[in-house]
Amino acid sequence: MKFKFILLVIFLILSVEAFAWGTTGHRVVAEIAENHLSCKAKRQIKKIIGDQKLAYWANYPDFLKSNPDWKMADPWHYINFPEGLNRVDFDKELESSSNENLYKRTLIIIEELKNHKNNSIEKNQENLYFLLHLIGDAHQPLHIGREEDLGGNKIQLEWFRDATNLHSLWDSKLIDFQQYSYTEYAEVLDFHDKKFNKTLTDGNLNNWLYDSYQKAEHIYANAKSDDKLSFKYNYDNVATLEEQLLKGGLRLAKVLNQVFG
Repeated sequence: MKFKFILLVIFLILSVEAFAWGTTGHRVVAEIAENHLSCKAKRQIKKIIGDQKLAYWANYPDFLKSNPDWKMADPWHYINFPEGLNRVDFDKELESSSNENLYKRTLIIIEELKNHKNNSIEKNQENLYFLLHLIGDAHQPLHIGREEDLGGNKIQLEWFRDATNLHSLWDSKLIDFQQYSYTEYAEVLDFHDKKFNKTLTDGNLNNWLYDSYQKAEHIYANAKSDDKLSFKYNYDNVATLEEQLLKGGLRLAKVLNQVFG
């Protein structure tokens, strides 16, 4: 009870603007993933979080940003790349990166969760919460962005006349513009077509990050500082937004089924 109370307090004092994918986006990814868990994975996850839904914990690592004891986890949410990389150079950048980024930390967490039977319940909870979140972050293209503009945070623009930046636009404002709850959005995006879903979950984390990197390159090419964006930008980009949310959910389910299946 004390742990949940602390989490609630953190949630209440943070603003949505601080979050990646926004609270709604991360919950959409987690909800889709939950729809595709194997029976064995569901049983193992229940031992860690009880009857609570995955979506409840999907934003926990963002809530932790208000806790100075967790400052070291801030770089886990993203990984920066220079522009114009081909796949070979991208993979070289991945492998030479430090352990303190989205890619390496996700791999570490996956390995620790595979050993979940030998870990404490608290450690398993922590790792599961971060895995839910980081796989979501891996599909927000600007978390695979450029260091010089902080993943689009320095690209100031307007969204329906409100001042914002490119990163925040993709974190939350595009999602919020669709006017769905997270359960509604998960339902309309999740087709339950096994053949179609299989094509979206092919590959591994390296492939998925490069896919997001390519999406980020397109986003950078089609927005600049001081742009005044509204309906046309939504029309041009909502399909990419929804594809990334769906991919995030299906791929998260794949990872969870491999870890706990």
